[in-house]
Amino acid sequence: MHKTSAWPLSLAYAALVVYASLYPFSGWHDQGIPAFAFLASPLPKYWTGFDVAANLVGYAPLGVLLALSFIRRGSLRFAPTNNWAAVAVATTVAALLSLCMEALQTFLPNRVPSNVDFALNTAGALAGAIVAAGLEVAGAIDRWSSFRTRWFIDHARGALVLLALWPFALLFPASVPLGLGQVLERVEQALGEWLQDTPFLEWVPVREVELQPLVPGMEMICVALGVLVPCLLGYSIIRHPGRRAAFAAIVVLVGAAATALSAALSWGPSHAWAWVTLPVRVGFGFGFLLALAMVVTPRRGCAAVVLVALVVHLSLLNHAPASAYFAHTLQAWEQGRFIRFHGLAQWLGWLWPYATLVYVLLRVSRRDPPSRIAE
Repeated sequence: MHKTSAWPLSLAYAALVVYASLYPFSGWHDQGIPAFAFLASPLPKYWTGFDVAANLVGYAPLGVLLALSFIRRGSLRFAPTNNWAAVAVATTVAALLSLCMEALQTFLPNRVPSNVDFALNTAGALAGAIVAAGLEVAGAIDRWSSFRTRWFIDHARGALVLLALWPFALLFPASVPLGLGQVLERVEQALGEWLQDTPFLEWVPVREVELQPLVPGMEMICVALGVLVPCLLGYSIIRHPGRRAAFAAIVVLVGAAATALSAALSWGPSHAWAWVTLPVRVGFGFGFLLALAMVVTPRRGCAAVVLVALVVHLSLLNHAPASAYFAHTLQAWEQGRFIRFHGLAQWLGWLWPYATLVYVLLRVSRRDPPSRIAE
């Protein structure tokens, strides 16, 4: 039977929780306070509705994903008693994670551990786990499993996880729409800073020519490849050509919506569609047409084309600089109201193409196992 995607997604979400709880990861020191002293501390005098909602809602998806991981475990139905046991285990795991995060905040000068936050986190995880159990009892998860069996091959978990993370990776501003993985300039700067005043600085290769901005034609190609890569990644696990065409249309709509949301968060709702220039429109259309032209391509062939498209896409993006205006936008994310949220989207935007690269390399290096359903 196929493996559930809930488990790797729960690990990814747990990583987000750790990042948001311990950011900015600096200034660690012992303040002379026991790590778990916050449990017996008086209730805080000041709190806001946003803080309460954030702590409740922040852990609810973790509760859902953990409960589904324990409920499914590769089989299509557990007994109801096991469903509620999964709720208890998921809530306990989430509560232990929250307890550890609050305890570690004791050693961070910019963070304040709170017993109320711990209680709200646990309550949020419990509510999410109950929702997951309710969906299972109502048969919604079985219907998803049936849909997944009809649409996707058995061993589709890795691609499904990557596709589920793709819209969130797009939320972090990109210098080119759908242009994920533009990290070379930042990596070079970081290496130079880390190795400053050390003999290893001479080991870092020096770029002989300056990065040149993308001309409109190259920007169009980058956008087209940004559309094509998730489409073909989906094709590598989707069974039927007609469903592939529908999936390609969904990719275009989701990609445009996520990019618009990112622009609205960065520059304000009135600028949500300011990124839709002529090269971007042509790129979206060209990428969609390429995807439609490849709906009958064999699955391993789709994975191989993803490999080539990613290499070209990353090469073009990483040989172009980020504009000064784009750098200002990043500063607003990293120092302003997005200080806690930017980490997840930033790392997803940087790492998603490279994780996909590893996945498709593994896909093309081995044969697909026989399918349980005739195509």
